[in-house]
This record gives sequence, C-alpha cells and structure tokens, in this order.
Amino acid sequence: MDLELQPALTIPAAELNWRFSRSSGPGGQHVNTSDSRAELSWNVATSAVLTDEQRQLLLDRLDRRLIAGVITVAAAEQRSQLRNREIALAKLAELVVAALAPGPAQRRATKPTKGSGRRHLAAKQQRSAIKQQRQRPFAD
Repeated sequence: MDLELQPALTIPAAELNWRFSRSSGPGGQHVNTSDSRAELSWNVATSAVLTDEQRQLLLDRLDRRLIAGVITVAAAEQRSQLRNREIALAKLAELVVAALAPGPAQRRATKPTKGSGRRHLAAKQQRSAIKQQRQRPFAD
C-alpha cells in the first residue's frame, strides 16, 4: 500500500520495509504466538520519489532519527497487527510531512522608535527622582 504524504509526494509500497515481532505487555495466551508489533522502515537517502532539496531537508531535520539514512517507526499500541500497521504508516507520514514543512519566517531585527526611547529615559528619570526623595537629607 502506497503512503500518500502530500498531493505531489507519495512513497511507493516497494520502498517501505516491514518487520513484525511480538508485542510486550499483557494479552494472554494469544500474545505469545502472534507478531502484532509493526516496525516500518524507509530509506530516505536512496528514495527515488524525493527531489534533491527534499532529501537534503529530510536528512538535516531528521538526522537524530536516521540510522544510515533509514528512518524507522514502530507501533505496538494495538493488539491487531493490521491496526499497528496503520498507526506506523500514520507516524511515518506525520514525521516526514513535519520535516518537509517550511520553517518559521526569518526574524527581522528592528530598532526601538525615538518615542519609545524617550519614554524609556523619562521613566528612568522618574524612578531615579523617587529614589532620591527617599534618601535622608544631606547635612552640611
């Protein structure tokens, strides 16, 4: 099953690698015999569906999660392997879409206005005057 991330970006099923194993936790006798934990891997470095810019963006933004250019997500929340497969696909799609999203707008440095500078200095002078009035009178 292909994984559609965006209208223009779909990961073909041939690029997705699945591994299944036994989930941990309670479940009775059935859990000892069924491989319900799903692990999904996708090789970002060699994927044919990505442009060079997308590939570099993913490699930079997901570098902590990548092992040799491969991103892996696991799902063991459900007792059904089918539901865990769906969860793993959703997790991978969420990770990749978030990594491909544009970053926040660049902050432009600004200077304080002349009026705000004057108000700032006036407030400092007023505070200084208040503190001056609190002091004991200077005796000559």
